[in-house]
Amino acid sequence: MLRYVELKGKPKEFLAATGLTDEEFQTLLPTFEKCYQLSSTPKPKATKKKKQRAKGGGRKAKLTEISDKLLFVLIYQKTFQLQTMHGLQFGLSQPQTNYWIHRLLLVLQKTLRDLGMKPERHGELVSQTIQATEGGATLSLDATERELQRPVNAEKQRSKQIAAN
Repeated sequence: MLRYVELKGKPKEFLAATGLTDEEFQTLLPTFEKCYQLSSTPKPKATKKKKQRAKGGGRKAKLTEISDKLLFVLIYQKTFQLQTMHGLQFGLSQPQTNYWIHRLLLVLQKTLRDLGMKPERHGELVSQTIQATEGGATLSLDATERELQRPVNAEKQRSKQIAAN
């Protein structure tokens, strides 16, 4: 089972798995923890029913540490593998993996937004970011080339190109 305490001692493997160094991970961790705690505040119950299970009873969680939760979601974001395979790495079933992915992705998005590190979705807005105007950070564009269906006929292709512009 993958755990942060074991993986942090292997810098090359940690970087390959998460895309981050341990220093960058440690920068994210406090804000991630704060956002996680805010997302998991208990909701008030409509009626007070007597508890049927003693406190601490039930299944024991596999992702107990907040660092393991952040590692879990970062590895999923980096590798984007099947949930069954991702769950095997952390000792979770596919439904548990699905639950944690959807829960922790929201927390990660809020963390990145709070730190001002959320990716910009529109290319024209990238040049307006603080890092670009100050020239401090190296910016990169993450994009995928897509094949386009183009007409074989040259005239039709020109007319579609003119219409697109």
